[in-house]
Amino acid sequence: MEPLKYFRLFSRASLWFHRRCMTSSIPNTIEMMKRKGEFSTKIASGPQLKDFLNMSAPIEKLHPSVDEDPPPYIQNSASLVNNKVYMETYGCQMNVNDTEIAWSILQKSGYTRTNTVDEADVILLVTCSVREKAEQTIWNRLQQLTALKRKRRGSKGPLRIGILGCMAERLKEEILDKEKLVDILAGPDAYRDLPRLLAVAETGQQAANVLLSLDETYADVLPTQISTNNISAFVSIMRGCDNMCTYCIVPFTRGRERSRPAHSVLEEVRILSDQGVKEVTLLGQNVNSYLDTSSISFHGAVTPQLSRGFSTIYKPKKGGLRFVDLLDQVSRIDPEMRIRFTSPHPKDFPDEVIKLISERQNICKQIHIPAQSGSNRVLEAMRRGYTREAYLDLLENIRGHIPEVSLSSDFITGFCHEKEEDHQQTLSLLSQVSYNAAFLFAYSMRKKTKAYHRLQDDVPPDVKKRRLEELVSAFRREAERVNQRAVDSTQLVLVEGPSKRSPAELCGRNDGNIKVIFPDPQVSGAGSLGVVGRTQPGDYVLVKIISASSQSMRGILLDHTTLQKSAAYFECKKTQALS
Repeated sequence: MEPLKYFRLFSRASLWFHRRCMTSSIPNTIEMMKRKGEFSTKIASGPQLKDFLNMSAPIEKLHPSVDEDPPPYIQNSASLVNNKVYMETYGCQMNVNDTEIAWSILQKSGYTRTNTVDEADVILLVTCSVREKAEQTIWNRLQQLTALKRKRRGSKGPLRIGILGCMAERLKEEILDKEKLVDILAGPDAYRDLPRLLAVAETGQQAANVLLSLDETYADVLPTQISTNNISAFVSIMRGCDNMCTYCIVPFTRGRERSRPAHSVLEEVRILSDQGVKEVTLLGQNVNSYLDTSSISFHGAVTPQLSRGFSTIYKPKKGGLRFVDLLDQVSRIDPEMRIRFTSPHPKDFPDEVIKLISERQNICKQIHIPAQSGSNRVLEAMRRGYTREAYLDLLENIRGHIPEVSLSSDFITGFCHEKEEDHQQTLSLLSQVSYNAAFLFAYSMRKKTKAYHRLQDDVPPDVKKRRLEELVSAFRREAERVNQRAVDSTQLVLVEGPSKRSPAELCGRNDGNIKVIFPDPQVSGAGSLGVVGRTQPGDYVLVKIISASSQSMRGILLDHTTLQKSAAYFECKKTQALS
């Protein structure tokens, strides 16, 4: 009986609650309807859509101009006093291009450039963070500049010091806090903000902007060349990297991949051609993964294909103007301008890229293909996306299309858990491929990378040093053997200027990017075969090679020529050799 009693009480309580809610909801419903009616009346009597679209009223009356004072830290460029900037560049070609971009932005804001530290009001260091040695060089330089800063106090006005680029992005807190060495900090995607940062620093405060961007390519900034060499130039076509190799800091200091619109690249190359530049190098952290999706006309294009046997951790991007398309268009701008590109990833060499390089006369037959290691075990730990066998198959394919190709590469020795057997496999790859040039480094662990979080840097420094020395010796031995093959051949050389070691000699680079030195007949009176006219920087010349080392070649000047004429010359020589 007890359960039945409780059930009856519960039923009565539920019925009472339901009646109470129904009764109280009637006034609420009436109130809501009343408010809805008032709201509808207000809307009906208010402005209509046509009132917002009425263009009869002058804009000046609708939006009267109001003169506002700019923020106190924004200065008129014409009023800048302490505006002399001195810049130092460390690291790769991308940093050279970054320096030119930063200087172009500062120049438009009223700053002037000086070539001496003593005259500078602002000293900017464009930095590299790929290896520890590069960062230590910057720390040492900062100590020197800080001493100069203290010495300058009270005499010539305050000296402002800035760190730009990858090191600013990676070590922002440490740089700002360490003995207050730096006044401004600007990451690779913050160069547009430099005038504001310098204005803030002028007030005595530290200023920083190290935000990474998903779309910044500086496409509308025409870099101002700072090199005295007006013969060659770098043109950035993309920034950042998505590959996420376990050892690499680049995705964390330069951000995700984004490509510069093709029309912007082509316009810059045309300007350089009009200025007389004879060689352009297309730049990017992963240059051959270029993909311009900025124009709707490219959205339906074919998805880029990877090299056979290669893989990647990210999903392929659909549509867009590919690297092969851009390379084709760039090479058509000026038949007398050499085209190079760096630094590519081996996975992004489909057959159409290789065939274009083979067929187009002014695209240099020199390809940089970073291997990093000759061991499959180490390549997997590095997350490179290929095996030794796939890499060698790619090189075989390239040499099948371009028999005269010059190859260069990057190698890291002493990576996490690298054994002696792995090292020997890298040595054997160096000997098997026979590179013309190579960049060899001992592994330096970087914070933020996957290797830092997941792997152990367990190869002792003395072992890294010994293995690096063995790599260098193996490379030099093979490079000298490869370059010796060019002795008695004729090479097309783009003259860069006088040799650093002797004013009586000229220096330039051949199609394979190897330095070629030869006597200047106008100075030495010898070493040429009746060449008429003075040889100037920017000239194409034919040089007969008489000796070669692992680093350079020496020869005798035969004649002046052009890029197009030299093609006919070499074709004729090839026909004669076959007959």
